[in-house]
Amino acid sequence: MSSTASLSFLEVGAIFLTITALLSYINHRFIGLPTTIGVMSISLVVSIIAIFLGLLGFDQLIDYEVGLLAQLDFTEVLLDGMLSMLLFAGALHVNIGDLRRYKLPIGILACLGTIVSAVLIAGAVYFVLPLLGFELSFIWCLLFGALISPTDPIAVMGILASAGAPKSLETVIAGESLFNDGIGVVIFVILLGILASGDIPTAGYIGHSLLVEAGGGILFGLILGAILYYLLKSIDSYQEEVLLTLAGVLGGYALASHYHLSGPLAMVMMGLMLGNQGRAYAMSDETRHYVDLFWELIDEILNAILFVLIGLEVVIIAFSGNLFIAAGLAIVIALAARFIVVGLTTKTFSQQLELPKGAWKVLTWGGLRGGISVALVLQLPSGSERDVLLTLTYAIVIFSILVQGLTIGKVAKLVGPSHSKTLSN
Repeated sequence: MSSTASLSFLEVGAIFLTITALLSYINHRFIGLPTTIGVMSISLVVSIIAIFLGLLGFDQLIDYEVGLLAQLDFTEVLLDGMLSMLLFAGALHVNIGDLRRYKLPIGILACLGTIVSAVLIAGAVYFVLPLLGFELSFIWCLLFGALISPTDPIAVMGILASAGAPKSLETVIAGESLFNDGIGVVIFVILLGILASGDIPTAGYIGHSLLVEAGGGILFGLILGAILYYLLKSIDSYQEEVLLTLAGVLGGYALASHYHLSGPLAMVMMGLMLGNQGRAYAMSDETRHYVDLFWELIDEILNAILFVLIGLEVVIIAFSGNLFIAAGLAIVIALAARFIVVGLTTKTFSQQLELPKGAWKVLTWGGLRGGISVALVLQLPSGSERDVLLTLTYAIVIFSILVQGLTIGKVAKLVGPSHSKTLSN
């Protein structure tokens, strides 16, 4: 029984914002890790301490934490709140010229790579889990493959900035992560519908759904970006122009979701358009400065809150000996699937990709998973299958951020910036 009284949305938000601010201060003052990794590490330690104290009979801390988290819908907060702003902020500083040059690896990894990875992970999990006493139907395994395959743009772009990866690889990883989450979400929603209805749709229906949601989201983002471009160009007042970008992001994402279009892809396209054409031709130097500063702060604050939530949410996981083993195997499976997808892509298109030698190392290790995977797994219907997949998802996300995130810089040095081809502007 939770000891946390019912709180208003404002009170819950204030509590989590305060916790994030304190953990950010502690990390900056005493630890010195990248902000996202640091705050998640500290919140994870707090959760582990709460679980340990609960096992000893001191339930107050874990009861309070569980009660507080129960009043916050993580999936709704991320998918319907934070995600639109984080994706727009990330896309705002991606150079379209760079994306065009590396459109082939980005397109292959984001579209085909996500699908292949989902199938590989689903197949491996389907055969491995029964050996540990966990029986999951193949549709559940496919759902797990779909939610864990996309690399998270929030995790990737928050960590790559300080990783020292060659510019070409940073462009490919960031570009892939901005697009493949939209593909992954669409696949997940289709599979979730199959699970709920029990009916297997035709290939034509699946293709049509992908085209409407993904293609429609891209088109909607371009149209919305064009409208905002015109509005920004018609005035020169940074206060109103910053407000217009914020309204475009929140309102545009809500509209896309209402009409069942891919909101994530819409925000990426709008961010790319305003970050390139808009910055160059529709904003004065003063407006550009304030728009950049505003969205940089939004990005930093929301990233910190998100990773604190990921660390705190660990208390909802069911622990058991076999699940720990399954979680370890799931980490290996996810990395192996990523390695296969990246390896096949870089090997098959080595001449066309124009990537530095050894690029597969950074692309494989830099495929981080984050909050989107957690938000999707929490959407699964309650039951033993969800409990198993929740544990596997958290294990991969935590390993991805703490281990891969902290060592991606060292892996990047194996390729080295000197081997990176210079990008044209």
